[in-house]
Amino acid sequence: MNRIAQFHKVSKDQFIKDWEGYGEKVLINKGTGEAHYQPLSQPEFFYEDIPLPKRATMGSAGYDFFSPIDFSLKSGESITIPTGIRAEMDDGWVLQTYPRSGLGVKFRLQINNTVGIIDSDYFNSDNEGHIFIKLTNDSNEGKEATVVKGMGFAQGLFIPFGITRDDMVTETRNGGHGSTDKKG
Repeated sequence: MNRIAQFHKVSKDQFIKDWEGYGEKVLINKGTGEAHYQPLSQPEFFYEDIPLPKRATMGSAGYDFFSPIDFSLKSGESITIPTGIRAEMDDGWVLQTYPRSGLGVKFRLQINNTVGIIDSDYFNSDNEGHIFIKLTNDSNEGKEATVVKGMGFAQGLFIPFGITRDDMVTETRNGGHGSTDKKG
């Protein structure tokens, strides 16, 4: 096994700032398409309890990310979770995030961008490389997904990647979602 990465927690100040900006449950009315935002609990009360991601068994490929809060999602509802976690990894590797298999099978719980991609240079961003995971209950059977604090809700896999022989990119990142498209 290649030992190429290390998980860290973001600072408490960064976690509180990000939670206040993004820690919300999005309720979407399927009939009208209107979105309503429901703020979630106070982040300073649960920051210390956030564990680093870990594998469940020696044969597990994925590192489980644990929910910092209790939440339920009815069919069509979404939640954005600032995980409190950042990943430091060697160049040539990427962390990909997925929902936990059981939640996907039982409730069609999905990550909104299908697969989360956390690049190695994200670790040094202004937001400390804070990993956010947005989930949607895409059940067409009306099932409500419930996750309790401390339960694994997503998993991350470290994957090596290559680049083309003529790649001459020298740009650096300083931001999160969509930041590589922003110039100046």
